[in-house]
Amino acid sequence: MPVDERLRGIGMTSQRTRDRLVQRLGEQGIQDTRVLEVMRHTPRHIFVDEALASRAYEDTALPIGYGQTISQPFVVARMTEVLLQQPCHRVLEIGTGCGYQTAVLAQLVGEVFSIERVGGLLPGARGRLRRLGLTNVRIKHGDGYAGWPQHAPYDGILLAAAPAQLPQALLEQLADGGQLVAPVGAAGEQRLVLVRRQGEEFQQVSLEPVSFVPLVGGQA
Repeated sequence: MPVDERLRGIGMTSQRTRDRLVQRLGEQGIQDTRVLEVMRHTPRHIFVDEALASRAYEDTALPIGYGQTISQPFVVARMTEVLLQQPCHRVLEIGTGCGYQTAVLAQLVGEVFSIERVGGLLPGARGRLRRLGLTNVRIKHGDGYAGWPQHAPYDGILLAAAPAQLPQALLEQLADGGQLVAPVGAAGEQRLVLVRRQGEEFQQVSLEPVSFVPLVGGQA
């Protein structure tokens, strides 16, 4: 369920501003009404620095520190829409960041397991998710290339950073019939891809050009 409207009072931005964002997303081709409604009620301005709050509902990526960014709303909506083409209960997210994509997913699926390699981002992300009352999320500091095998298999896996190639460990943690959505490729050459698992077969579909920070191994 979308976060309660009592959260309208968090920060400086009105519901009307979020409504305009959702209207733009629809005009750009986002069709899943579940995704649009969740983004209508999720206060993106609490996920960015206060100095950038006035830009929170622009359709653009914004810096969140440590060389990382919050993805532009269209990309968040598009990746979520693609992931939800099939029912998802348990989802693995690679790249928690500030927690915005995590918050959107948590309102649409049963459980979210999210990994972030930059330890300094975790306290803020956890705090924001608590403020929104989202209790179906587990976050850990770790290496996204390794995934989170203890809770596999996952119905869906979403990468919020771009590897040069899809990590084999993540493909192995995808449930039979599950879907993985990720940006893949070097800077300037990245494309969004959808991978569906059928037994031991992985069917990959290239979608559209995107631009993400690179997926880096290890912890920081």
